[in-house]
Amino acid sequence: MRETETGSQAQAGAEAILVEALSKTYQVPEREGGFGAAVRSFFRRRYKNVEAVQHVSFSVGRGEVVGFLGPNGAGKTTTLKMLSGLLHPTGGTAHVLGHSPWERSTDFLTAITLVMGQRSRLSWDIPAADSFLLNQAIYRISDTDFKATLNELDELLELSPIMRKPVRNLSLGERMKCELAAGLLHRPQVLFLDEPTIGLDITAQARIRSFLQEYNRRTGATILLTSHYMADVTSLCQRIIIIHHGQLKYDGGLTDLSRRIAPFKLIGVALGEVRECDLSCYGDLMKTENADGKQYIQVPAAQVTEITARILQDLPVHDLTIEDPPIENIIERAFNE
Repeated sequence: MRETETGSQAQAGAEAILVEALSKTYQVPEREGGFGAAVRSFFRRRYKNVEAVQHVSFSVGRGEVVGFLGPNGAGKTTTLKMLSGLLHPTGGTAHVLGHSPWERSTDFLTAITLVMGQRSRLSWDIPAADSFLLNQAIYRISDTDFKATLNELDELLELSPIMRKPVRNLSLGERMKCELAAGLLHRPQVLFLDEPTIGLDITAQARIRSFLQEYNRRTGATILLTSHYMADVTSLCQRIIIIHHGQLKYDGGLTDLSRRIAPFKLIGVALGEVRECDLSCYGDLMKTENADGKQYIQVPAAQVTEITARILQDLPVHDLTIEDPPIENIIERAFNE
């Protein structure tokens, strides 16, 4: 299933992110349980090597929004930390806007941001507005640029009602909006977003997605996004990169992945007359009837027209739909394969 070609926007000279054979290996101490093992490990500690990222290569074009997917422990966050300069790799190279991330030059640090849904950059006991002022001082943003950027972020995220409250009093969705604003005050050209909607309710997730779409449209910023919510990926990303066990498994479009991994369609049938009907003769019968009263069968994509015609001819159909398999199922199959 391995794909190596990258998106059409990542042309030579147009890459915002260029990664070549990037690797990260951790030395992790290990010992058996018990007091005796604890004493022995004090004098002779044993380690094992854990290859978090293994020879990963890809590029991301300027202005692209790319989903970076994988199961827990796949190496996604480790890769983002290397690309943002927080970790030094064991091997390989990477360039972000022409900079080597782990050199942590001022030009590089002012051109990128890393927002992690499970980590806070805001001071807990003071209003978010004070943390914004601190970021203004750290990045040496002029008063004029700071006010203009903050007004624009306020327009997109509706910050005014919440940024003067202590951060500890904000809901998770409100805090995440302030986290994004704090990470964008210096107008970075590259955004590394690690689970930015984790734990948020459906409404808050939709608002964050809408904001990121509009921010990308207005600024042309490059976004590399990790998320376990497939709605984030389908609404924001035309291209995805899948990493599993530290290795790159797929780099390409969602549609192409669907054709390769799940070349079938789902036909939903609601009958006009209440009666028992076995649809298994037309395709693989899916799980129980949905709330809309439809039964679903899975059929090869190439046979959809033929099977649909047979169903309409044989049965008293009240409603019929043809759907792609859920993206969650496709991604799960990709992980497993």
